[in-house]
Amino acid sequence: MAKPKVLISDPISERGVDALAEGGQLDVTFKPGLPHDELLKIIPEYAALVVRSQTKVGADVIAAAKNLKAIGRAGVGVDNVDVDAATQRGIVVMNTPGGNTVSTAEHAFSLLVSVARKIPMADASVKSGKWDRKSFEGTELNGKTLVVLGMGRIGTEVAKRALAFGMRVLAYDPYLSEARARSLQVELVENLDEAIPQADFITMHMPLTNETRHMLDAKRLKSMKKGARVVNCARGGLIDETALAAELASGHLAGAALDVFETEPPPADSPLRSLPNIVFTPHLGASTAEAQESVGIEIAHAIRAALLEGTINNAVNAPSVDAKTLAVLGPYLRLGESLGRFVAQLAPKRCAALRIEFSGKARDIETTPITRSILKGFLAHISGDEVNEINAPGLAQNLGLQIVESKVSDSGEFTDLIKVTAEAGDSKATVAGTFFGNKPRVVLVNGRHIEAQPDGVLLVLENKDRPGMVGHVGTLLGKHKVNIASMSLGRDQAGGTALTILTLDSAPDDKVLAELRTDPDIVSAKILKL
Repeated sequence: MAKPKVLISDPISERGVDALAEGGQLDVTFKPGLPHDELLKIIPEYAALVVRSQTKVGADVIAAAKNLKAIGRAGVGVDNVDVDAATQRGIVVMNTPGGNTVSTAEHAFSLLVSVARKIPMADASVKSGKWDRKSFEGTELNGKTLVVLGMGRIGTEVAKRALAFGMRVLAYDPYLSEARARSLQVELVENLDEAIPQADFITMHMPLTNETRHMLDAKRLKSMKKGARVVNCARGGLIDETALAAELASGHLAGAALDVFETEPPPADSPLRSLPNIVFTPHLGASTAEAQESVGIEIAHAIRAALLEGTINNAVNAPSVDAKTLAVLGPYLRLGESLGRFVAQLAPKRCAALRIEFSGKARDIETTPITRSILKGFLAHISGDEVNEINAPGLAQNLGLQIVESKVSDSGEFTDLIKVTAEAGDSKATVAGTFFGNKPRVVLVNGRHIEAQPDGVLLVLENKDRPGMVGHVGTLLGKHKVNIASMSLGRDQAGGTALTILTLDSAPDDKVLAELRTDPDIVSAKILKL
């Protein structure tokens, strides 16, 4: 029987290559820097592909990969892999979520120090033959305020280093609990627009999503203190680079340091390139020998386990369970992730606990993978594509989110029921789901019985139960060319508070929601994207 073939198309550590080849069970080919057209020609031969960030594994590569079973990304993000195309083909995509945490945090802090003391500029000046001490006066970190945007693994490590330098650390992260913030000795801030004007330095550690793109836009950059500085070691696109260039050129901002860019490498005509008060590095956050060795070995072990044992680890598009168990759990995993996404968008701020109840048939199966899927859905707004069933519990722990799982005997009128409650003090949001046939359904939202498919774009309305409300909402949406695909209604009592869930063909813009909320009988109106 032929050995499974593995192609490594980007540089990984020598120990990572050796780990893959260990025992001679796999046929390993190491071809870093492989041109795209050559990759398309040879990929049909391989059972697994290992990449870093250079190789682009798009739909064309996946379509050509007739025998591919696994793609391993030696790093955190999977931006260069078409995960949806891989999922449709049944190809597992794995990454190494924890291997470069310290390296990236250290690089971010190094950039912070460099831009504070103008070290790269002073170095270049001395090497050119000058001795110009006056032009490179810096600023101390001690006593300064650092605003950390995103308190995941890397943001947490940066905060620890800042505290050691005597900085005051403000943490902005909608999902970080107050208890976790206290344990980290950082000050939790609720409102980003109130935090930014306090910053002497800002460092960014958010995923790039529709919500975080251009998080630092022209308005927010202008609201910063004169002389403040910005560092981005997370994702290009979090900062509006055109607006950043304008604030640096005007002297309003004293400096910036970027390791990531909206386009990499930044174009030659980028206004940032000509500025004297900015520090660039070419996406070096994870570029240390230790990090590269760690992620190389980690992805090698994951590929070996997938090909030789059928075990999936660190998957971004599949639960880490064997095929036989997956056949039973598959529907529950999909329902769980949908419930997690649903409740996350209704949950109160500073969620401290997630309570998950299994009843009926659900209490008699292995629930740990389902809980992980719920967490994955719940945390998707925070960590984007970086969260998966493997790293979700660690991310939750890092945020101080308590997970309480229980099995109860009473499932009411349902043979299967999974209930998820997000709590923050006295505030909470609850969603429960089951199956009708093989199709998942949401059947309970905040104590009201409902029936809705947890998929697509949903408009969730809480309103006073009065005649004509449904027609009023439908007319308003129709006026704005928003089509309703389906509708579900529930209420606590006649004349009380009603819950309406509308499945829409497209997401209405903010002005539609604003118009809905002007009706005094509409208590709340939210758009959920599942």
